[in-house]
Amino acid sequence: MSTTESQYIDIYEKYSETIFKNGVAVMNDCRQIAFDYFKDNGFPNSRAELYRHSKIKELFDFDYGLNLNRVKFPTSNNLFHCDVPINSYLCFLVDEAFYLPEKSKLEWDDLAKKGVLIGSIREMAQKYPDLVSSYYHKAFGEKMDALVAFNTMFSQDGFFFYVPDGVVIDNPIQLICVSNANLPAISNPRNLVVVGDNAKASVLMCAHSLSDVESLSNGATEVFVGENAHFDYYKLESTNAKSVSLSSFVLKQKKNSNVLINDMTLQNGFSRNNISVDLDGEGAELTLCGMVIGDGEQHTDNHTVVNHNVPNCVSKELFKYVLNDASKGAFSGRVFVAKDAQKTAAYQTNKNICVGKDAKMFTEPQLEIYADDVKCSHGASTGQMDETALFYLRSRGIPEAEAKMLLMFAFVNDVIENIRIDSLQDKIKLMVEKRFRGESSLCKGCNACK
Repeated sequence: MSTTESQYIDIYEKYSETIFKNGVAVMNDCRQIAFDYFKDNGFPNSRAELYRHSKIKELFDFDYGLNLNRVKFPTSNNLFHCDVPINSYLCFLVDEAFYLPEKSKLEWDDLAKKGVLIGSIREMAQKYPDLVSSYYHKAFGEKMDALVAFNTMFSQDGFFFYVPDGVVIDNPIQLICVSNANLPAISNPRNLVVVGDNAKASVLMCAHSLSDVESLSNGATEVFVGENAHFDYYKLESTNAKSVSLSSFVLKQKKNSNVLINDMTLQNGFSRNNISVDLDGEGAELTLCGMVIGDGEQHTDNHTVVNHNVPNCVSKELFKYVLNDASKGAFSGRVFVAKDAQKTAAYQTNKNICVGKDAKMFTEPQLEIYADDVKCSHGASTGQMDETALFYLRSRGIPEAEAKMLLMFAFVNDVIENIRIDSLQDKIKLMVEKRFRGESSLCKGCNACK
């Protein structure tokens, strides 16, 4: 075991009493199992196949702090405000701690009357221990890895969202995740979403950085979607060069459910996103897509796994990268079709443009099929900007910079078109256009972005 792991093992053993005292029973019950896994396996090194393009262990060598005593970092009233032009229910995660602005509480009354639960996972685990414990760590327990184990060991709070059977929520839940520590720190937000049978809901998770110090967020999110339910999950990362974002996301889908996942990285430092989906009920449909816009020395690595465990399910996967300067991108996507999962339809595509001569892209689409009556395809392409198309636009009097912007925007537009909230789609189009023009990609309506 290297000194990188040893320091965190020592911290856990030395301060376990503090960790458990500040935790809640539901979360504490899983800590020792996670610690034993981490102690035996440690962080993946550069030889690990799944992490060969992201040196995870080196990220934790930095002298970060862990907020084991749940110290509240300074916040201001201006933080709890967002004027993004979409009708949404607004809440915040600030360095792992959940906050609901006072003026937003009245907006949530109608949801509460329907039995919807939204709030701190810590508080919900105290109020509804049987409900939370029936889902907490149930998906990750099957798919444990070092990042999930680290999160489970140290996490103290996060976001909880429960939609009862038959409840339809028309407006999205907008969760603004901000790093606001005044010293370099690691946060471990833990999120749990449960959408009941015949229910409908959507979540928009926006990640931002307020502080100008180094930060590492190691988030873990479990999502359970019931029969005949509809759920949309949008993740928008717009942070800074000093931010490290490690995200583990697991989704379990039941019969005839319909889920959209759209993971968009507009601006970041270093990001690794692990997305795993289990199609466990016949008739389940998944649309999984994402885009990455990189420049400078940004690094974005997306790893996806879609498991077709039963017959008659459909998955459509599309990821696109536009990389400039010396930015790096990686995509590894695996589609697994079980032996009895006949009539599966699975499609996976990864397309990339390296605008800068020093930009690098690594892609590895994979199919693993054990059924014989299926329709499956996968493909990947990486190249430079279409010079013929660029010449055509310039010959029509369009300046070179504007022509490049139009081509890059057109390239990622089909990912944006998958957004099923019209006002959000319009907002993302504006942010992407500004990003390609070299202007700020941050949301000007949200004080967390200023």
